Amino acid sequence: MTEEERWPHSPDPQRDVVLDAKGLRALAHPVRVQLIGLLRRGGPSTATRLAEQMGLTSGATSYHLRQLAAAGFVAEDTERGNARERWWRAVHQLTVWSDMELADEQPEAALGYLRSIVAAHTLLAQRALNGYETMPRAWRHALDLSDMAVLLTPEEARSMTEELAAVVGRYRQFDAEGAPAGAERVAVVVQVLPEPAATADQDDAAQDDAAPGGAAPDGAEQAGAADGPGGPGVRS
Repeated sequence: MTEEERWPHSPDPQRDVVLDAKGLRALAHPVRVQLIGLLRRGGPSTATRLAEQMGLTSGATSYHLRQLAAAGFVAEDTERGNARERWWRAVHQLTVWSDMELADEQPEAALGYLRSIVAAHTLLAQRALNGYETMPRAWRHALDLSDMAVLLTPEEARSMTEELAAVVGRYRQFDAEGAPAGAERVAVVVQVLPEPAATADQDDAAQDDAAPGGAAPDGAEQAGAADGPGGPGVRS
């Protein structure tokens, strides 16, 4: 399946970065995912300012920024920096992980990256709720923290994710120019989470039905042949 078939909008090489094995390993740390998020949302900054926002030391943020720079995710903003203070900027606006085979090739990095994404999503929700009391009434009414349980096949789950991505894609804007009055940045978090008990039952059933020698029954997919964690793709 091509990227165009997975998502309604293919990655823009001028704006998006598609993860490869090197990039996946580089992002398998929650601090680095959070640093990229802060630079993308807030614009260029220094290690010291980022450390204050994250409750870390400037030495820690400097180290992770250098690692991100080596992987091509951030770059030094030479127009702002000077001999005493280095400024950093995000190179891309969006990270796309569409090659799910990397989950099999780099299992530790894949799990580390996904855990980092979950941690970043949790922080987004906490920051929004921390400002809830002073949030304008219209935005308090717009805030939503819903979760809904549905019965789906893996194919239906991927189809639903694609439809949700298409809906969000109609609204997404990275440039504030042309946005209507009153428009503010909104974080839309989409999580399709198979329940562990359900997937374990399916794995047990698949093992019971397997032919001698561990081969899958005729017409069935071998484990790992279908899309891995994140369904048709993970974007952040």
